[in-house]
Amino acid sequence: MDGVTFMNPGFFWLLLILPVLIGWYVWKRKQQSATLKMGTLKGFKTGTSILGKLRPALFAMRILALAFIIVAMARPRTVDVSSKTKTTKGIDIVMAVDVSGSMLAKDLKPNRMEALKDVAKDFVEARPNDRIGLVVYAAEAYTKTPVTSDKAVVEQAIESIKYDNVLQDGTGIGMGLGTAINRLKESKAKSKIIILMTDGVNNAGFIEPETAADIAREHGIKVYTIGIGSKGMAESPYAYAPNGSLLFRMMPVEIDEQLMRSIATKTGGKYFRATSKNSLEKIYDDINKLETTEIEELKFYDYDERFRPFVIGALVLLLAEAGLRNTLFRSFI
Repeated sequence: MDGVTFMNPGFFWLLLILPVLIGWYVWKRKQQSATLKMGTLKGFKTGTSILGKLRPALFAMRILALAFIIVAMARPRTVDVSSKTKTTKGIDIVMAVDVSGSMLAKDLKPNRMEALKDVAKDFVEARPNDRIGLVVYAAEAYTKTPVTSDKAVVEQAIESIKYDNVLQDGTGIGMGLGTAINRLKESKAKSKIIILMTDGVNNAGFIEPETAADIAREHGIKVYTIGIGSKGMAESPYAYAPNGSLLFRMMPVEIDEQLMRSIATKTGGKYFRATSKNSLEKIYDDINKLETTEIEELKFYDYDERFRPFVIGALVLLLAEAGLRNTLFRSFI
């Protein structure tokens, strides 16, 4: 009965009658056939008739027919989606991620970069109808993944984010924002969004963040900014050990929140501060709710009524029961 639904499931309450009928039959069974008292059986051939043992089958057939009728009244049917048309007005989103050395600070567990990667992948999975791209930046910036609807590609790109020597260390917020704008300025999407993340102060690059924000506004691009890092001190990298590993020490957390608020306000976005992985998850949830995708979906359903086999089965059982009762099991007493 996979895929079967019932239009009138309330009729199944009638099945409670069946145990009552069965109990009544068992209690009254000895009164259902005539008896003949005789003083002696001498002169009669005695034996057990198999028809007497099979006679309860007549009642079973009637009960089964009644069950079939009840199921038929519940109106079972299956549904098949024969055609489906979907029109989606999606959103193009570019995530601009700071990959400078300070993103290895351990105030978010296990560190800022790994926490961001986990949350960003969940965000991508929650946007099945949107196109998403990825830009990484430090002192310089480059596009790691252009805007695409292939979520597996985006998630793989996020997973591969790491601190290395590909980009010169530093924090070029204007560089990251400008590169993200280039990925969206020609987009025809209903809405164009940049999620700009950093844990520091703009100290590199040749594009001023405020200038980049003005350009974003001219192209109708909304920028949500996220400052990543706890307030106060955090265990942060400051140098390399002789063996090439990073050395950590407690250092003050410095985020240019005034700049981040200005960029968000100027473009119609919003600024958030993530001081823990949980707060970062909540920020992405908030952005997910703020930027909803309009979906128009038309479905055509083909219903197949399945009550007829039960009606036919009940009719066959009732006819068979009536025929056997008036022929093979007919009583002459």
